[in-house]
Formats: sequence, structure tokens, C-alpha cells
Amino acid sequence: MYARLLPLVALAACTTAPATAPADAGSGFATAVENAKMPQRILAGNGAQAFAETCEDWDEWDKPAPPFQILGGTWYVGTCGISSILIADPAGHILIDSGTEKGAAHVLENIRKIGVDPHDIRYILMSHEHFDHVGGHSALVSATGAKVVASAAALETFRTGLPSAEDPQADAGHPAMGSVNVDRVVADGEVVALTTDPLTSQNRLTAHATPGHTPGALSWTWTACALPDEPPVCRRIAYVDSLSAVSADDYRFTDHPDLVATFRRSFAKVAALPCDELFTPHPSGSQMLDRIKAGGFGGYGQCEAYARQQEAALDKRLAKENAGG
Repeated sequence: MYARLLPLVALAACTTAPATAPADAGSGFATAVENAKMPQRILAGNGAQAFAETCEDWDEWDKPAPPFQILGGTWYVGTCGISSILIADPAGHILIDSGTEKGAAHVLENIRKIGVDPHDIRYILMSHEHFDHVGGHSALVSATGAKVVASAAALETFRTGLPSAEDPQADAGHPAMGSVNVDRVVADGEVVALTTDPLTSQNRLTAHATPGHTPGALSWTWTACALPDEPPVCRRIAYVDSLSAVSADDYRFTDHPDLVATFRRSFAKVAALPCDELFTPHPSGSQMLDRIKAGGFGGYGQCEAYARQQEAALDKRLAKENAGG
């Protein structure tokens, strides 16, 4: 599977990425993985290729998609149009994003398809506080009992189900979401992990505050490693939030210079992230289908390219506004 999806040559091109599992990850780590309730590679053939055959670019948000393994304990369990990422750990599992309220049912189905008991999910994380990415949180909390992790700036949206007044899309007519209790608030640079023991937890997720698209936007980075019975390879995964300057129809970014400056800080932060493989809340935002069809997810420099692309789009929007558009 990984010979096709995750060629080692891409890793070799980046000298800062670890080429193998941690040196101290000996028999204790292997035993922990073997004994844990980890996902199973139950899909016949190439799961990512099945996704590419089922889904289209900028597909419907709630269209069911097959799950697929990214690397080791990192899995895509979202729909065709909205990403949801499961990070499996011997101590339990972490889920990033839940999709829409309707899409949450497909996320749960995919979680079960890969052999994971939803009750083993310990944390549910967020990218940004819009209904298409966290609208399913309430349903998933009920199904899993997991704790919700969010940024401080997203608390009001989770409490009320409505976009923040500071959100450029506040007046865009987003439907209200179910209220969700946030169990843990994280700030820039904080780590979410289920254990501090490096022998039993490869998956330590670092939060990166990347506001702009919404006030509470978060991106996440972690290192995923192939399990002991797979080729020895690790990669730095980045789940980068939407950086697009999208707004309600009558909103002008030129009237909000502080938000423009916030966007630019987020662009710079994302460009510098540890990033061997990039995933985004909308799969097509990072050309995931194109990368699957090309034979892999890899390519060092994807985060920088994504940031520069979104910055160019913001500059185009500002130029249009300044020209009276």
C-alpha cells in the first residue's frame, strides 16, 4: 500500500523529516500497538484510490466516501466534500472535525468500517467554527463520549451555534448548529496527547492558531509513523485550516485592515510549518484528489505553496475591492 501512496523518495528529499520510527521505540512500543484497539487495514486494495473513484473535486459536503489509511494510525474518515481525520493511538483515538450534522453519520460509519469503536475516541478537535466542519460535533459527542477541544475564540460559536460577529461570514446565512460544551481550550503551540510516554504515543498533536477565515481557526501538526508490520517510515502531517478570504456579500476586507494583517500572520505561520503531507478541511483545498491520482500524498513544501496560493487570492480580492469591485 505505502509503496504506491507514500514513496520514500519524497521523504528523502527533506532532510529534517525522520526517516524511521523513534530510536527508543523498541519492544515496549511494539507490544503496546499490538495489544491496543487499533484500526485494521480491512480495505481491499488501495483505499485512497477508491476515494478518488468515488469523489469529485469540490464535491457535495455530505456525499459518503470510503475511508482510507494515510499512514500508520492516521486515517481519512470524512465525506467526499468535507475532511475528518482520525488519529489512532494505543491509549485511545483523536478525531479532527466532524463535518455537518448530517455528515456526522457518515463519519461514524467510516470509523466503524476501519474497526474502531467510537467509544475509544477520547478527543474531538476542530479546524474552524463553521457548521460544515463542526456541525456534527454534538452528534459525535453523543456517540463517543469524547471531550471537545477548541480555541478560546471559538467558544461563543460552540455555545450559541452561531458565527461570531467578527467572522467575515457572520451575515452569510449559515444555519445554526447544536450547542456543544467545550471541555478544553487550547492556545497556539499547545499539545494534545493521550499520554506523555513516547513508547506508547507517537501521535502528539500541536495546535497552531491560524485565524482569518474565522476568529478561532486552528491548524494541527503531528508525526505519523507506519506500524511495526509496515515499512519503517514517518512523516510530518499538517492539517491546515482554510485560509481563504471568503465573506458575506457586502463584506469588504479593505475596511478591516486588522483582519488582513491577521491573515498575513497566518499565511507566514503555515508556510513555516513542519509539513511533509498536507490535508485541509475541504479536500480539494489542497488538491487531495490530484495527489492521490498522481500516486501519493507527499511533497515537501506543500504548506508553503498552500499559504502562498491563499495569500495571492487575498491580494486579488483586495485589488478588486480597491478598484471598486
